[in-house]
Amino acid sequence: MSVQVAAPAVELKELSGPMDKAAGPPCEPVTAHPPGHAVATAQCSLPAAEREAAPAAASSSACGSGGGGGEGPALSGCPGLSATGLPLGAAKVPQASAMKRSDPHHPQHRHRDSGDNGGGSAAEALVSPDGTVTEAPRTVKKIQFADQKQEFNKRPTKIGRRSLSRSISQSSTDSYSSAASYTDSSDDETSPRDKQQKNSKGSSDFCVKNIKQAEFGRREIEIAEQEMPALMALRKRAQGEKPLAGAKIVGCTHITAQTAVLMETLGALGAQCRWAACNIYSTLNEVAAALAESGFPVFAWKGESEDDFWWCIDRCVNVEGWQPNMILDDGGDLTHWIYKKYPNMFKKIKGIVEESVTGVHRLYQLSKAGKLCVPAMNVNDSVTKQKFDNLYCCRESILDGLKRTTDMMFGGKQVVVCGYGEVGKGCCAALKAMGSIVYVTEIDPICALQACMDGFRLVKLNEVIRQVDIVITCTGNKNVVTREHLDRMKNSCIVCNMGHSNTEIDVASLRTPELTWERVRSQVDHVIWPDGKRIVLLAEGRLLNLSCSTVPTFVLSITATTQALALIELYNAPEGRYKQDVYLLPKKMDEYVASLHLPTFDAHLTELTDEQAKYLGLNKNGPFKPNYYRY
Repeated sequence: MSVQVAAPAVELKELSGPMDKAAGPPCEPVTAHPPGHAVATAQCSLPAAEREAAPAAASSSACGSGGGGGEGPALSGCPGLSATGLPLGAAKVPQASAMKRSDPHHPQHRHRDSGDNGGGSAAEALVSPDGTVTEAPRTVKKIQFADQKQEFNKRPTKIGRRSLSRSISQSSTDSYSSAASYTDSSDDETSPRDKQQKNSKGSSDFCVKNIKQAEFGRREIEIAEQEMPALMALRKRAQGEKPLAGAKIVGCTHITAQTAVLMETLGALGAQCRWAACNIYSTLNEVAAALAESGFPVFAWKGESEDDFWWCIDRCVNVEGWQPNMILDDGGDLTHWIYKKYPNMFKKIKGIVEESVTGVHRLYQLSKAGKLCVPAMNVNDSVTKQKFDNLYCCRESILDGLKRTTDMMFGGKQVVVCGYGEVGKGCCAALKAMGSIVYVTEIDPICALQACMDGFRLVKLNEVIRQVDIVITCTGNKNVVTREHLDRMKNSCIVCNMGHSNTEIDVASLRTPELTWERVRSQVDHVIWPDGKRIVLLAEGRLLNLSCSTVPTFVLSITATTQALALIELYNAPEGRYKQDVYLLPKKMDEYVASLHLPTFDAHLTELTDEQAKYLGLNKNGPFKPNYYRY
């Protein structure tokens, strides 16, 4: 087995040139403020004469009404305001009518003109003939409240059949739009596999949570298009030539708005696509609905069971009269499903594109065993994937995922990050910047030295497991955090995974009778020990950022463009160029993907002169680094 660097089959000059701005359809901001959700108070100034009568009117309106539910009359001079100072039609709250007594000895209050009450109800001053100042007799009113029978817990009587607490907890953590989450209870209780749904064209070749959410999903896709300039440029320039005409691509990735832009780009380039999710928690239901409405056979929804997961993959693959010839995978599950269950179909595949550490590792295992009968492209180790998606994406999304699920403060917290690859580097940099004390575990001495030089203390997990507040895994390995580690953690320790696979944390060992699982909110569980100690487990050990939050669209544009070019390369390559092995993306393509994104920053590359190019032994148009160069 050898890892080889592919030579491009497609002339990139056909796609090159000044990049046009992506001209996606405009996105209209949607604001939804239910009545009574937020009330803005208004102030107005009354003439002095009218202000004297206001307290009496307000007292009569606020305290004298027996029903407690009606609206008071509008204040004179303040149209639209009731006597309580709230807008007419706004929900009323109990108010007390109290007399505010000013200090008669204060210099500003010794002689108060009747026309200036300062906004309060100060007593009037009477001056006797001898000059003595006394307070006028006042009537002391008993403080009264609005009708005690007034109900303050009135809420809409129908929120599907979900409890309010469930709705609140989900809205604070779910990664899809709040508008799309207001679905009928049947959507929550009925498995999509048991529903009969059709899109507007009459097709039922899909399985999503609710096809009626398609409109919301379309808006999210349109927003994503604005942050994916390279993919939109590739779609615009290459759709005339249809470089993927005849390609039948079966995909298994995270189904998000960014993936939808990729799928629609592949469709515009001539490909037929069928898609499933590579993670049971990362699917955006409204985006899956939008894709299904557009005619893409999509089989995925957020919160699938393990059985649902494999059923969806099989529905993508096992279709009468449809033979896939390309695979786009994230994690290797789709590849192995076809390899194990449909060996004849696997032999007819023209190429595999894999983007995760886990999936690439599995491909190398097949290649080493001599069982890989299909050429495969290792996108994960391409520069544009590893240095941008793995590093910069995780640097931002780790904080987003932790904040959404735990609302925690990072400053001063002790965190151990297992693994100092590109993902680990991004996580450590973000947490350090927030003031956390970060430890690193690592098996590779080179990565370990990098961690030390970056200012992190290198430890073994056993040395700090009792004291840390957060444990983050990002190794791509298995059983990095074992039951022994989990038993020794401090109370309320947060445990999460930033690697692709759910094997890094031994979650299975926690499903025992002596431990109690308590769902706190979506994707957040308390696992409670018999002595009362508990840990906070996020996403059941699955990928944190895509399960519990979202990831930056611009970075995913880089990865998606790399995937699209890899598919074009493998599909159009002449027979014999790629053998049954694993290949790296050609360096020229990496540079091309990067160049497509530079105009977003109004960046200008320096060009080599002929003399400089000759001195370095380079082509003026690249590639500029040898294949062995480490960025």
